[in-house]
Amino acid sequence: MSDEQVLVVARELCPDAGGWHGLRSDGLAAFLEVIASDGRYEPRDAMEQDPTHKQIIPYLVLRDGDSYFLMRRTRAGADQRLHDRWSIGVGGHMNPGDDGLLGGLRREWREELDADFEPAFEPLALLNDDTTEVGAVHLGVVFVADAAGRPVRVREHDKLTGAFATPSAVAAVADDLETWSRLVFEALEAAAIR
Repeated sequence: MSDEQVLVVARELCPDAGGWHGLRSDGLAAFLEVIASDGRYEPRDAMEQDPTHKQIIPYLVLRDGDSYFLMRRTRAGADQRLHDRWSIGVGGHMNPGDDGLLGGLRREWREELDADFEPAFEPLALLNDDTTEVGAVHLGVVFVADAAGRPVRVREHDKLTGAFATPSAVAAVADDLETWSRLVFEALEAAAIR
């Protein structure tokens, strides 16, 4: 068992008590304030089994113009459920010492990607998917950033491959995208964030 502490918010404090599916921008600013005022750190092991709380995950979609930074998980990763899955998002749990949501996102940026710059991270929407056991206990705060032509690489080459890809290249692997990535990609391409 892990003693990792992760940032959570009570489900009842989430927009519509977390009873929605997909992306939404309405309520984003207010919920960011809720995270700052009412978020607290709890043991991850317990929170993975507690649908009365949502673990808050900053989730970055890196663009370069119209292209997406598309990553594929290799079979070297520990979680077999993710082997050969594609993703357009970088993110992870928030821990004490991250200095808030942006601090945690900056840490994830440094851990996951190799780049000589740090882009401006813009909050875009909230992301929820209660259709899976994992989704039922997580809520994403989607951020977007633009590489503006600057090179970006994945840091853990043994576990990930990654490069910028056109929307049509991402659409070609849509059936193998991780759930959150598929939801974000479809919403961005349809400009359907409400």
